[in-house]
Amino acid sequence: MLIRTIRQEDYSAVADLLRTTFSKTANGYRNEAELVGNIRLDPSYHKKLEVVADDDNQIIGHGLLSEIKVINAANSFTGLCLAPLAVQPNFQKSGIGTAIINELENRAINQGYKFISVLGWPEYYPRFGYHKASDYGIKPPFPVPNETYMVKQLVPNGLSNVNGTVRYLEAFNR
Repeated sequence: MLIRTIRQEDYSAVADLLRTTFSKTANGYRNEAELVGNIRLDPSYHKKLEVVADDDNQIIGHGLLSEIKVINAANSFTGLCLAPLAVQPNFQKSGIGTAIINELENRAINQGYKFISVLGWPEYYPRFGYHKASDYGIKPPFPVPNETYMVKQLVPNGLSNVNGTVRYLEAFNR
């Protein structure tokens, strides 16, 4: 299994993976494939921040980081959000999600980003160093359970003085 940068010829397989994977979750499918397509059209999209898990030319996992802003009355801070992250159901619990997250975080650090936010399972993301965003004074732009909205600093002091409300790319509003 190889974690690699996405290629255009992977787009259809990734869309199928997202539909299949999210339709089997408690929250169901919520247009994640369409979201990914819209993020790719944004000028801030970085192809190196979208990866797939490739198992002998079969796409079994996918992860994407896109830019966010944390905005308060005085400042705006640029970071990333992890959305979506998916692993084909019959390959889950085998370390693929961990490998995708680790690769994306390393790439984000290399690109100079200081933090990543995620809206996700509170049983899963804390093992990677994600903490409740509210602990840092960071708020989502919509109501969600506090324990599901998390943030991780990628470098020491990566969240120093960062507080405010998250603003996602316009792709999240379509």
